[in-house]
Order: sequence, then structure tokens, then C-alpha cells
Amino acid sequence: MAAIKDGEYTATIYKLIKDGLYVEAINILNVQLQKHTKSRAALSLLGYCYYHIQDFTSAAECYEQLTQLHPDVEEYKVYYAQSLYNAGAYPEATKASFLLDNPSSHTKMVKLKACIKYCEEDYSTAKSLLEQLPPDDPDYVYNVGCLLYQDEQYEEACKKFMSAMQVLGYVPALSYNIALCYYSLKNYSQALKYIEKIIERGIREHPELSVGMTTEGIDVHSVGNTLVLHQTALIEAFNLKAAVEYQLKNLKGAQEALTDMPPRSEEELDSVTLHNQALLNMDTKPSEGFEKLAFLLQQPTFPPVTFGNLLLLYCKHEYFDLAADVLAENAHLTYKLLSPYLYEFLDALLTCQTAPEEAFRKFDEMNARLTEQLRKLAKQVQEARLARDDETQKKALQEYDLMQEKYIVVLMAQAKIYWNRENFQMVEKLFRKSVEVCNEDDTWKLNVAHVLFMQNKYKEAIGFYEPIVKKHYDNMEQCNIQECPCKCGPSILNVSAVVLANLCVSYIMTSQNEEAEELMRKIEKEEEHISYDDPEKKVFHLCIVNLVIGTLYCAKGNYEFGISRIIKSLEPYNKKLGTDTWFYSKRCFLSLLENMSRHLVVLTDAVLQECVQFLEHCEVYGKDVPAIIEQPLEESHIHIGKNTVTYEARLLKALFYEVTGWNK
Repeated sequence: MAAIKDGEYTATIYKLIKDGLYVEAINILNVQLQKHTKSRAALSLLGYCYYHIQDFTSAAECYEQLTQLHPDVEEYKVYYAQSLYNAGAYPEATKASFLLDNPSSHTKMVKLKACIKYCEEDYSTAKSLLEQLPPDDPDYVYNVGCLLYQDEQYEEACKKFMSAMQVLGYVPALSYNIALCYYSLKNYSQALKYIEKIIERGIREHPELSVGMTTEGIDVHSVGNTLVLHQTALIEAFNLKAAVEYQLKNLKGAQEALTDMPPRSEEELDSVTLHNQALLNMDTKPSEGFEKLAFLLQQPTFPPVTFGNLLLLYCKHEYFDLAADVLAENAHLTYKLLSPYLYEFLDALLTCQTAPEEAFRKFDEMNARLTEQLRKLAKQVQEARLARDDETQKKALQEYDLMQEKYIVVLMAQAKIYWNRENFQMVEKLFRKSVEVCNEDDTWKLNVAHVLFMQNKYKEAIGFYEPIVKKHYDNMEQCNIQECPCKCGPSILNVSAVVLANLCVSYIMTSQNEEAEELMRKIEKEEEHISYDDPEKKVFHLCIVNLVIGTLYCAKGNYEFGISRIIKSLEPYNKKLGTDTWFYSKRCFLSLLENMSRHLVVLTDAVLQECVQFLEHCEVYGKDVPAIIEQPLEESHIHIGKNTVTYEARLLKALFYEVTGWNK
């Protein structure tokens, strides 16, 4: 190809840029610049291309050269300053903005400086710079909205963004900001309304961005971080949608929102997407999640919640030493990114490991303060209700719910100190003290039920389990298994399998066998509903309920019935054999073997033969089923061949032969 000279542009370069093939254009332009290092046209086009693929650092380098070669061209100075700003080089961008000495660039310079100060969290300076702009300037209204949002004045910010939209027309970024305001106000339905607008227009106007293709299982190439993608606000919209679904406890919907966004390679992902991927996939890919969050923490900029989330997740997985190390290594972030509540909570949680009594005292002090705040908020709610001030009442209720959530988190961490020591009486006593604050909260009720169950107080446990479970009874009664026009989906399966199992056991232990059978029929009905829609999906609820009941009979010494129940509960094996179900099963078999070896239990040959056949079936179907879910950050791992149900089933079978004296 002939060299590009000033004023001469090849049709190929133009066509590549027109078609959005900026990387290809960059490759050709770089070749030309090796021959003509000071080509104004090539440098200008190269900067333009870099800017459009959002490689702002390279764009800034191009425009810096152009400002030196052509100091009289004001446009290059503007582009240089904008590129530095977008690259996150705020001090350099501020310095570059002072070079804009043309009166026609004054407004642009003021807006740019205000944006820089906003990003540097110097909000007072940003506000004073904005006051230099005309009040009717849409950008002024837009940016004031951003400042109001930062000041947590979400309703006022929303009004500003809507005013700007009336002047500018539909702008994806504005629609996103409005959605963000509604999200912060916990008005999720309105937030989703604006998010869907962004997504619908993005799909309609830019089919090349392959929205939703990944979720549908279609293999598509990365669309890159182009300026077009940035202007559609699709990435921001999908991340916000994931956040809304997460708040609504729809984990599957949140995960789908992340896979629906335009596909990009991992190195192209922005920090918010990376953070959300780590958080939402923590249950299935914990090692990857920890790696991503730790990586983000080392970057110059990252979502502020990254620090707190990493610490909480370390504590959740009981990596307390790692949490303590992260806190020590990032002391400068502690006061900046952790609220006083979260810092106190983490401090008490880490203290549990070395001084549980001191930790208990810290938790007690926290909850004493939170109780006082809850009483004040309850009084505000009552006063607003009497005054018929709906807005104040709504706000006070939201604050009360948030404060109650904090209280329960601290209470459960405090109760865990006694729970770990199996001092269930003290846990119950602690819960009784919190009745005033928590008696309407399901999390509290559930944990009260658990502690009563552990003390064999089955009748009292039913009183707490039953209302929670029965909330999920109604939807399926309106449906037909073959066809579900209301699309309500399964409901009782949203309840933890262990909760359902504990309730069934409580029914049995209080001679309410009909209620237990009714509950199990409902679980079976919903599992059939799922099997109809997705025949390959594994659902373990009914299996675990039966396993727990079988375990109960084994614990009472009725091994013949208990083991029989366990064996039947895992049929068919291809759908019911999993890590959790195997855990319950093998405990009972080990208990049986121990008692047989002590000659405390004698079983018929028919039952023993049934046990061996069961273990042989587990051998066949357990090759790809982990026997143990290992902690994600453990340095030493079980040999891959030994961490399978197949391996453990063979060991148990060998023990059966040894204990019974049978020969294969």
C-alpha cells in the first residue's frame, strides 16, 4: 500500500474506520508512521481510532505529539486533555486543560475540569466550576445531578437527569443514571423500566454487539471496548440489572444479566463487571472469585465495595488470617471504604478466633447501639403514621429495615460463638432477648427453629418452621403439572432442603405423620414439575428430606428401616447422587459398620446384600461426583482420584466385606 501523506488518505483506511474495524486501521497506520513519523493525517487518524477502541492512553500519546507538532490547532489540545481524563490520568489532564487558551474552548475546559475534580472526589471544587456554566446548559443540569447523587440526594438527582433528558432527548447514559437513582431509592421496578429501555434500544440499533448470544449458548467473538459500546451504556445497564436481581434474591436472573451483556474477553472486562462476576459466581467458582477480587484490589481504581466484600467473603469461608492480612496491608482503605458498622463487625469477627469472650462483648455493644437506633426509628414510623405523612413513614421504614438487617447480622455472629460450642441453651437465651426487635424477621425465626430443633424441642420448632414453609405452599396449588399458564414456577423448593427435612422430622417426632407425608407430597409434586420442564436437571430436596428421616431412624437404632429409606431416596442415581446426598448417606453406613463391628447390630443377609448393591450403584454413577467440596484456597488438595463418590463407595464396600466376612 502506498504511504499516507498529509492530505492523502487511502480508501482502505476510510472504509475500515467506517466499518468500525479500528484495530485493522491502527495496524496499517502504525506501518505508515514508521515511514513518516510526523504525518499529521496518520497521527490524527491513529488517535481517533485509539479513542474509539477506548485505548485512551495510546490516544493521548498521539494527540500529545500533534499538540507539539501543531501548537496552533486547538482541537488537538482538547482531544489530548479528554484522552488523559478518560485514561484516568487526572493530574495530567488538569495540566493539559490549562493549555486551552482559546475563548471558544473555555466552556469545554470548565466542563472537563469539573469532571476531573468529580473523579478525584473533590466535589466542592467540581460544584464551583459548574457554577461558571449557564444554568440552562444541559451538561450543567446533568453534572449537578451527578453531584446530588453523590450527596445521596437521589430524588433531586433523578429530577435533574430527567430535565436534561427533556432537552437532550434520549441519551443512554442519562437513562442509566435515572435507573441508578431509582435503584438507590430501592424502587426496583422503576429502575428495571429504564434499564430495559437501554437494552431494547441497544439490541435494535446495534445488533452487531451480540446482546444475549452468550446466554443462549452461541459462541461469539469479543465485540471489544469500542466507543459505540460505551455510548450505548449496555454494560452499565446489564451490571445494574444484575444488582437489582441480586437485591431481589433472584441469583439466576442476576447471573443471566451478566452473560447477556455484549461479549468481551476477560482482559477487556471493566472493574464493575469483574467484581459482579466474582460475587455472583462465588458459590460455584470460589477460587476464581477470590482471585478476581484480590486482583481488583491491586488496581488503581476499583468499585469501592470490593474491599468490604473481599473481607466478608474471606470470613464467610473462614479464611480469617487472610482477612486480617488484607486489613493490615490496606489500612489506608479502612476508613475510606469501610463504614464504622462494617469495620466494627469485622473487628469483632476476627477477634472471635483468638478471644471469643472479648468478641462476644464487642458484638453485645454493637447490638446495644443498634437497638437504640431501632427504637428511635420505630418511634419515627409511629409519629409519621399518626401524622399521615406517607413519605416520611416510607423513608423511616426503609431505614428501620436496613438497621434491623444489620442487627440480625451481628446477632447471628454473636450466637455462632455459642453454637460452635454446642451450647444451644445460651443461643436460645440470646434469641429470646432479641424478640422485641426480630420477632417478625424470617431469618431470626429460622435460626430460632434450628436451635429448638437441636435441643429436641420439636413442637416449638414446628411453630417457627411451619409459617416459613407454608408461605411457599400456595403457588403450586394453582398450577397444573403438565401446563403452568401462570408461570409461577416452583415455590417450596426455594426453601432450604434441610429446613424441609427438619420440619418433616419434627412432625414425625410429634406423631404428626400425616403432615409430614403431605409436605413430602408437595415437594415431590414440585420436583415433578421441574422434571417436566428440564428432564436433565438434578433436584435434591425430596432426596435430602428422606435422607434426614433415614438418618433419624438410624440414630434411634432402627438401621433396617433407616438404611432402606436412604437407599430408596437416591433412586434414580443419575439424578439424586450428589456431594450433599452422599454425605448424608455415608454417615449412616459408617455408623452401621461401626455398630456391626461392635456386634451391637445384626442385619439379615438380604439387607446387607441390598447395602452392597447400593454401594455398587454409587460406584457406577459417582465417577464425576466430588465426595467433598474442598475449600477454594487450600494449598494441599485431595488426590483427584480419591475425591470421588466412586472411590469412597469402594472403600465402604471393602469395609462391609471385612466386617461381615463375606467374600466377593
